[in-house]
Amino acid sequence: MPDLPSLSSLPSLPQDQQFKVLDTLFESSPELHTLMAPVLANQPFSSYTALIDAVGGRMSALSAPNSPKDKEILYGILGSHPRLGRPPVPETGPLSELSAKEQAQLNTGAEEQAERLKAMNAEYEARFPGLRFVTFVNGRNRDVIMEEMRQRIDRGDKDREIKEIIQAMCDIAKDRAKKLQLSRI
Repeated sequence: MPDLPSLSSLPSLPQDQQFKVLDTLFESSPELHTLMAPVLANQPFSSYTALIDAVGGRMSALSAPNSPKDKEILYGILGSHPRLGRPPVPETGPLSELSAKEQAQLNTGAEEQAERLKAMNAEYEARFPGLRFVTFVNGRNRDVIMEEMRQRIDRGDKDREIKEIIQAMCDIAKDRAKKLQLSRI
C-alpha cells in the first residue's frame, strides 16, 4: 500500500517524492507534475484536503478558455485516470494499486455488462474527445455507474463534464488520502 509523508515535510522532499504523492492521490501524470512542481516546492499545506483543493483549483484554472497549451495540459491530467472497468493492458499500462482496489467491483460480474461498459467508455470518449469518464465510484455498483455515464453522455455539456471530472478526481484523491492516513494509525 502506498504511503503519504507528513505534510510538513512535503516542500523539502526531493521532487520525485513530491510527484509520488501526487501520483498516489491522483494518477501519474507528467502534466500534473509540471503544473504542481512550483506549488509543492514552495507552499505549505495545512492538510491533504487543502493540497487536493489546490490541485483542483489549478486544474479548474486551466479549464477556462485560455490557451491551447492550457487545454493540452488539462486534458493530459484528466486523461491520466484509467477507464472505468478496464482490465490492465500492456499498451495503456497497469492500473495503480489504488485504482485497482477502487474499481474491483466494476471488474466482476457478467461479461455482457463488462462489454456494455467498454462500449459506453468508447461512446463517452467519442462524445467528449480528449476526455475520459471519471467518477467517484465509492462502492457503487456497475449499473449505477453506467446510469451516471449515460446521463452525462446524453447531457453532452463538455464544460460541465470537465468540471465534474475535476471534482471526481479531487473526491477520489480525498478518499485516498483519508484511507492512507487511517492506515497509518
